[in-house]
Amino acid sequence: MTPRSRIAPLDVVWRTCDAVPECLGVVCEPYGRCLAHLTPAESAEILRGLAPGQSLDLRGTVLPEDLLTRVLDGVERRLGRARFDRAVFTGPARFAEVVFAGDATFEHAAFERLASFYGARFLRNVSFREARFLRELSLHDARVCGHSAFDRVMVRGDALFGGARFGGAPPERAGTASFRGARFHGFAAFDAAVFHGEAAFRGARFHRAVSFRGSDCEAGADFQGARFEGAAYLGPMRIVRRLSLAGVRARAPLHLDTGMDTGMDTGMDTGTGRDTGGCRVVLRSAVLGRLTARLSDAEVDLRDATLAGPSAVTRRAGRLRVTSLDGLDADALTLTGADLRGCGLGGLRRPEGLRLRECLFAAPPGGLGLRLGWPPVRWWSRRRVIADERLWRGWPPEADGHTAVPAADPAPGPAPGPAPGLAPDPARLAAVYERLRPGVDDARVAADFAFGAMEMRRLGSARGRARVLLSLYWLACGYGLRAGRALGWLTLVAALAAGAVCWTAMARPAGKHGVQRARVAVVRPAASASRPAHGTGG
Repeated sequence: MTPRSRIAPLDVVWRTCDAVPECLGVVCEPYGRCLAHLTPAESAEILRGLAPGQSLDLRGTVLPEDLLTRVLDGVERRLGRARFDRAVFTGPARFAEVVFAGDATFEHAAFERLASFYGARFLRNVSFREARFLRELSLHDARVCGHSAFDRVMVRGDALFGGARFGGAPPERAGTASFRGARFHGFAAFDAAVFHGEAAFRGARFHRAVSFRGSDCEAGADFQGARFEGAAYLGPMRIVRRLSLAGVRARAPLHLDTGMDTGMDTGMDTGTGRDTGGCRVVLRSAVLGRLTARLSDAEVDLRDATLAGPSAVTRRAGRLRVTSLDGLDADALTLTGADLRGCGLGGLRRPEGLRLRECLFAAPPGGLGLRLGWPPVRWWSRRRVIADERLWRGWPPEADGHTAVPAADPAPGPAPGPAPGLAPDPARLAAVYERLRPGVDDARVAADFAFGAMEMRRLGSARGRARVLLSLYWLACGYGLRAGRALGWLTLVAALAAGAVCWTAMARPAGKHGVQRARVAVVRPAASASRPAHGTGG
């Protein structure tokens, strides 16, 4: 086997170095060897030919610190098209303040020591796909005007992206930043980073703590399938469109805060003045140990999520709408200030683990109702109901936020309709009401839930004695929860009794009145000797 008859990676499409069979460095013409294997005179000749802004091709080349420094000094730290694919940086790679005027690629590169791109400027696209960083990686305060790819990178040390900017100002050059499948074994810091385009962390794995404090995602952030072995601090941050945490696995606490003061808390488009709907937070099928979320003007989807530890989702500002809790398995979840008018609660695996604080619930249609069944005429009372009951009864969706009965003062806006799905069973709804009632902080809402449980039990029972007794119980006093109804019945009975007495008294004929004669007692004086009694002799 000749020295050149070796198996090279399939992506090595350049002519490799002739010095040693294992070297994958691109040849420097006319020498037939890579820059690392040139003689000092040959390398000096190559470096003298460099100019600022010149394209540079060092693919597969082994670059010690001194050689890299000489190359960057030769181009005065300004590169054109830069190719470092499969390059091996044996010493610290210091690209601080370097300007990359063209596309830069570091795919499959190996950084054995520090890799510093502090303050670097990438005027076009940059790619670090499958690069290996055995020590620290720093892109602090770096700027990427185009697309950036860090897919499947591996960072053994800390990864610092604080203050970095990815993508140009939208809509002209809103490049994406992709970290799909990346693995961070040390601390990962994205504090104050700005993502003008999509920030994709799908399938990424963070072995230690990660922080996004003060970061700004002008499009969306995708963490679908990510793994958090350490604490995760996703905020306070600004996310305009969508934050996907579907399928996430987190062993340590996950802190989520979308309430950074950036003018987006109102959910209004400053250009058109319309309601943008806020940020959508998706936690479907997520398995979390402990979740602490403080959200502003957001929609939350917790379908099929599992929360093993004490968790809380709190409205910070604007409106917080919960779109789905179906299949949620939570030991202790507290919802504060959430809009539950369009969220079904019948699919909860453990309703008793839910705590509801100052939440907004649906309400029956107001006013007088007419129907063919019994009773034919009904006046709907103003009470709180869950969206599942609205769906089962077939009530129309609420037109606006004022038709519901609020327990707090949420932001005005259209109320969502009931979640799609099969109509729930009344018996299950009665059980859901009973299991939810202990976790409600408002006594009036708890009473409405008790009323709803009895109502579902009555409507779900078979026609017979139990149905009749429950109907009478409902009609008489509203299951013991409507004192006004019992007082009304009592007033009605008293009025009927008084009317009956008056009618009886006034209904007798005039000539039939009974005449009572007065009896007069006559007292006769006793007889005496001086004055004899009347009628006797003297």
